[in-house]
Amino acid sequence: MTTPSTVSSAVPGGRVTDPSEPGPGGVRRTGRRPRPGRRRALAVFLTPSLLLFLLLVLAPIVVASYASLYKWNGFGLPENFIGLDNYTRAFADPVFRGDLWHGLVLIVLSLVVQLPVAMGLAMLLNQPLRGRAIYRVIFFAPYVLSEVTTAVLFNLVFSPNRGLGDAISRFLGADAGAVFADPDTVLYAVFLVVSWKYFGLYMILFLAARQNIPKELNEAAVTDGANAWQAFRLVTLPLLGPTIRISVFLSVIGTIQLFDMVWVLTGGGPIHASETMAVTMFQFGFRRFEVGYASAISIIMFLLSLVFALIYQRVVLRRDTEGALTVQGDQR
Repeated sequence: MTTPSTVSSAVPGGRVTDPSEPGPGGVRRTGRRPRPGRRRALAVFLTPSLLLFLLLVLAPIVVASYASLYKWNGFGLPENFIGLDNYTRAFADPVFRGDLWHGLVLIVLSLVVQLPVAMGLAMLLNQPLRGRAIYRVIFFAPYVLSEVTTAVLFNLVFSPNRGLGDAISRFLGADAGAVFADPDTVLYAVFLVVSWKYFGLYMILFLAARQNIPKELNEAAVTDGANAWQAFRLVTLPLLGPTIRISVFLSVIGTIQLFDMVWVLTGGGPIHASETMAVTMFQFGFRRFEVGYASAISIIMFLLSLVFALIYQRVVLRRDTEGALTVQGDQR
């Protein structure tokens, strides 16, 4: 005679399983549904978050999408329906096309310069150096500053005839402050300021990922005859793959939304040479009161971010998640 605690169920193939045994993925099959009290608790905790998501995320998207179909100055209700004219105007505007080009340049520079420098610095600070904890704090400190504070700081440092950086550069026979006034160099100067603030974040991400790689793997590679570069290229770098990919994601999304630092640092000038989509949106929405056109730009920014995020989730994140689950399953 059996009791409910020892009851087993037969499955196709003749194998008898115990409901208390872990199922696929390590999930214990208890056969119980969530209790009513637990469902109420979930509803209580999730409802505020869902309301905030609806009010602060979905509602603005819906309102901006609606406003982008009108020629509207932001006062009263939109009445002059123009359909997709704001979108065609945006892509026909050389300033907005320049914004897209500036964003692409900043993304490429971030992937080619900022992330490799952050990774190299992380690998260096992972070595047994004297005072490396202090170096980590120093390199990470700029990330703690706000974007506005960073922009104001560099404006003061390179202020013509007054800033310390400008004085030092003039003493060395250069004019570092002029790079923010030259249309040919201002975008690269903005990139250097952005990199100075954010490379500490990526350094910490790479450093944490590097410290999670077992030392035995590199030691085994060295034992097999690999030199330091081969061990890094064949062992460390592939295992840093998920961190590299999330860093690329953060860099791309952050560049699409870049506003505060550019606005305070250059205002998008000179002659739109450092302008981004967010700066153009602000100019038309709050300076020229063309809210319908500014809403169209914001929707374009949202769609670019959404498409990239969906591609990342579909191609990259799923691959990393499946790889992590496979490793966990092998460890069991």
